[in-house]
Amino acid sequence: MGKEWKEKQIRLIADKVFDRVKNDTGRTNLTFEELYIAVLLIFNDLNKRLPGPHFDPPTKEQVKSLMLESDINLDGELNREEFVKFIRKITKDTFISVSQGLIVALAVAPTVALLTKRTTENVPGVGRVVQKIPNSVYASLVTLAIVAFQQGVERS
Repeated sequence: MGKEWKEKQIRLIADKVFDRVKNDTGRTNLTFEELYIAVLLIFNDLNKRLPGPHFDPPTKEQVKSLMLESDINLDGELNREEFVKFIRKITKDTFISVSQGLIVALAVAPTVALLTKRTTENVPGVGRVVQKIPNSVYASLVTLAIVAFQQGVERS
């Protein structure tokens, strides 16, 4: 389901941006300049919506190179299907990075939380309070703290 969801999201983003740029110009295909504007729009959306660090868009040279790879009919422009393939290529690393961050935050953090709960048993005052908190609540609190810390570090 994860891969299908990701593909669907990429398609939705690509279609939305393609239509927006196309409507501004009235053309059916995207030139290099329009494509670069589309890339900037996509990375702006990704940075707003995805958790994790800020993702810089590719440079103009990288966009030009990927455009040449994605331009199947060699007309110097990208149609909708070529654009979707292009978007898959430029967002591949972004989704991998986000996935790894979520795995750490959502899988490793609760385990660390439960281990730290055991270490607080002998701390005077704090130990009794922490032991009274249910494991699920404690794990959630520590996970939230780790995610908040992670986001704070990434913004710095």
